[in-house]
Amino acid sequence: MKVLLVRPRHHTHLIQPPLALGYLSSYLQRRGHQVRVVDGLLEELDNDALAARCADADLVGVSVLSDYYPQTVDLCERLKRQGLPVVIGGPHGTFVPARTLRETGADYVIVGEGEAALAELVEALAEGGRGQGIPGVATPAQPDVPPRELLPDLDTLPFPDWDDCPPGRYPPAPHGGVARRYPIAPLTSTRGCPYACSFCSSPFLWQRRIRYRSPQNVVDEIEYMVRRHGVREVHFEDDNLTLRRAHVEGICHRLLSRGVAVTWATPNGIRVDTLDRELVSLMRRSGCYSVAFGVESADSEILRRCGKKASIEKVDEAIALCHEAGLITQGFFIFGLPGETAETIQRTIDFARKSKLDKAQFLLLDVMPGSALWNEHRAEVPDLASYQSYHDMTWCPEGLDPDLLRRAPGRAFRAFFASPRRVVRMLRMVRPRQLRYVLRRMSDFRVIPTRG
Repeated sequence: MKVLLVRPRHHTHLIQPPLALGYLSSYLQRRGHQVRVVDGLLEELDNDALAARCADADLVGVSVLSDYYPQTVDLCERLKRQGLPVVIGGPHGTFVPARTLRETGADYVIVGEGEAALAELVEALAEGGRGQGIPGVATPAQPDVPPRELLPDLDTLPFPDWDDCPPGRYPPAPHGGVARRYPIAPLTSTRGCPYACSFCSSPFLWQRRIRYRSPQNVVDEIEYMVRRHGVREVHFEDDNLTLRRAHVEGICHRLLSRGVAVTWATPNGIRVDTLDRELVSLMRRSGCYSVAFGVESADSEILRRCGKKASIEKVDEAIALCHEAGLITQGFFIFGLPGETAETIQRTIDFARKSKLDKAQFLLLDVMPGSALWNEHRAEVPDLASYQSYHDMTWCPEGLDPDLLRRAPGRAFRAFFASPRRVVRMLRMVRPRQLRYVLRRMSDFRVIPTRG
């Protein structure tokens, strides 16, 4: 079959190769199917142009996160008007498959991990079947199906296919805002997370399990990307790269012993309670130059209530440890978690401002489908089409002034970057061609105060 995998164009600060589509493409190609990947985000294609690109496909797969669900609905409507079979993949469809089928008009939704389920669907359709009864594939006739069983061995997956969207074509708008070397490629060495943070959808998506690729397989992929695509930097998008010490040590030692000339970073975050001086030193020597931490809040009670299982004291220790080793550090903060008050907002701003963090991201809570907070407050959350994910307020804790919460990220950004040290270090990393993306971030995050 001729399969076309697409990512719709949407408003975002993160423009990098679509990791999920890269895996799906290589997996299907290994089974003999013709596959093309079209990244509307990279090529700046609107939905009319994307639909035109799909005209000769036997099946169109659309990747969707809740962040750009409205754009996906619009694209699917256009594809269906052309009479094209459509399958939806990604976290959003996994969490609300029946609603996704109804609102997009898609023929199928992959529930859970996508590679094996999509391959079986494509093979069933190629043989003239209707795609019914495949584990992990929801249809209008069977909209409520359990997630597909997770793949037991991630090393059996082929490396992601970047031939249609090579890293060198992407603009300087990486995860984390700025980077040291280009081209950059995303990479995951694990899938899943054993924790249960209430604001995160990962516990449902990955069933609170974590699976590891072997360090050798990971470094083989890095070397392959260097040779084939000229990659000079990799970004680990794992939820828990450092959770198993032997895993990250194995990657670092192989990068060093093979002399792989890449820098690397962890823009998706690592846990503060997994680091010590010896491990940080090894990471630094193997090419790591930047790490991020999910701090969320400086209030211990808020951290306890959301299931973070990390103390603010441990956060401070990890930041200081990485700062001492010369790593660039970034903290992620969320305003509006249960228990948030005017006092806890100020406590978090003060903590971030006084810390040794080099960068920070301050976001409003987004009550995302699949999270525990979604299950608890979904009746109070506006329709996804009516707000911008992470930037607009979707829910406000009882007793907190909504206007104060809405203004909190902008206040925090301005307080944090009032430090000349931080401004100078950031400016040293920003290249002229990145300015448009940096300025757009500043506007979206309300770093510059506006009226109204």
